[in-house]
Amino acid sequence: MIEISESGKTLDARGLFCPSPVMQTNVELSKMQIGEILTVLADDPAAEDDIANWARKLGHEVVKMEKNGNEIRFEIKKIK
Repeated sequence: MIEISESGKTLDARGLFCPSPVMQTNVELSKMQIGEILTVLADDPAAEDDIANWARKLGHEVVKMEKNGNEIRFEIKKIK
């Protein structure tokens, strides 16, 4: 589910498991402009490493990552 607010887009990938959170993050970030931030919510334990590594590999910036219980919140800035 995608939600758009003044602060950018939010991708709710909770309830999805590898590789879906990374794949959906890739799709949504590809639709965005350079400099925009995508917030990703996930609860797949593998998402913490998968999304962070994917973003760095493609040259995007993980501005923030927070864990709250089993939920992970990423803020990813599109760089390229």
